[in-house]
Amino acid sequence: MKRIALFTALIVWACWSATAQLTIRVVTLPVNTPAGDQVYIAGTFNGWNPGNPAFILNETSGEGLSITLNLNPGTIQYKFTRGSWETVEGTSAGNYIPNRTYAYSGGVDTIEVTIAGWENHSGPQHTAAENVHIISEDFFMPQLNRTRRIWIYLPPDYETSDKRYPVIYMQDGQNLFDAYYSFSGEWEVDESMNKMFDEGDKGAIVVGIDNGGALRIDEYSPWVNSTYGGGEGRAYVDFLTETLKPWIDANYRTSTDPGNTAIAGSSMGGFIAMYAAIERQDIFGKAGIFSPSFWFSDSIYMHVADHGVVSDLDVYFVASHNESATMVPHMLAMYETLVQAGLDAEHMYFLSHTDGAHSEWYWAREYPAAYDWLFREIATSAQSSPGQVKQLLYPNPVDGQLHITPSMPRMQYVVYAVDGRQLISGTVLESPVDTSGLVPGLYFLEVLDPDRATGKIFRFVKR
Repeated sequence: MKRIALFTALIVWACWSATAQLTIRVVTLPVNTPAGDQVYIAGTFNGWNPGNPAFILNETSGEGLSITLNLNPGTIQYKFTRGSWETVEGTSAGNYIPNRTYAYSGGVDTIEVTIAGWENHSGPQHTAAENVHIISEDFFMPQLNRTRRIWIYLPPDYETSDKRYPVIYMQDGQNLFDAYYSFSGEWEVDESMNKMFDEGDKGAIVVGIDNGGALRIDEYSPWVNSTYGGGEGRAYVDFLTETLKPWIDANYRTSTDPGNTAIAGSSMGGFIAMYAAIERQDIFGKAGIFSPSFWFSDSIYMHVADHGVVSDLDVYFVASHNESATMVPHMLAMYETLVQAGLDAEHMYFLSHTDGAHSEWYWAREYPAAYDWLFREIATSAQSSPGQVKQLLYPNPVDGQLHITPSMPRMQYVVYAVDGRQLISGTVLESPVDTSGLVPGLYFLEVLDPDRATGKIFRFVKR
């Protein structure tokens, strides 16, 4: 009996250990990482050994470096090295950073991280293309009585043509063009714009405004969050529209109308971009909203509802379900708020991913598609991304079963209430969507393509 009990315990332990795994994935390495160096992980789980060969991160096709650890639930501490404490990770400038921590709750889990730099190692190299320039290190912001570094990207043919170009005003400028100044990688906007130009795009000017560091949150929200701050967003947008844009238009060959003027940003930068697009519809006719921090204040929804959409406006939304439980539901809420405020659905693009992260590498990946849609020459009557088959939802309004066509293997769907609550989920090929349990009203249905890791949003009405 003792042997049977022991055998049973071993089986239980083996089953538990097979499912108690934490995968740590490094999605961005410092640009100055020496070629050929391996990356190790050291922490409370291996006696803080900085060069144990059993803890080398391995290359995962298309997903960076990763390692899977078998751990007991609990909080771990760790750091990355290149094999010794002399090569431990640090800030982008090569300075000390504290230990990383993670509260592992058990089961199968994955976290994605970036390595900003290596301690005592020279900082990142400059990566900006030659057609990126710093307009000023201390451009005066009279509305805020402070200064800021301003960047500009000019299309490759700017110096040899007399064309006028559309302009995109982007937040967090230090993260757009040059890894040397970035905290955790860059968007590679210049590389993407140059590549698209080489492939036939007509080009656009991109203006990057550095964030205010400790003042970033204050400047990126007109409303105060009692925990995090805010309150200077109106003055910041006044700076963009009353000081910076007139200066750019006076000194560069720009197309000045709203249809050729976009504003974009991520996280709190996406929050202020949404505010600016509604507040100044006379200035901005396009908005790129990446992983927006709509959680920061419900006033952003009331602002849209109160102002309405009274001018032509295109809005591109993109975010990942991985970023937080509320990221996609909050974007859905803004989508519906904009519809109720008068913006036709054909003038919005809503893209979600089952991969992705709240990080520069993700926004860099998604920037070209956002630019391409916002500056498409002919607006289509339905959302469709390049290479994606147009999908239809019928009948709409619906009494019972809702059909999605065309369907693809393993395509999944999620039905949300207007407040973002997830109500129904399933696989498209198993059966149509059964809406019999829903009360009459408006709903969102997100179709998830697992092969492309993307989602598409539909609105439907239950009768």
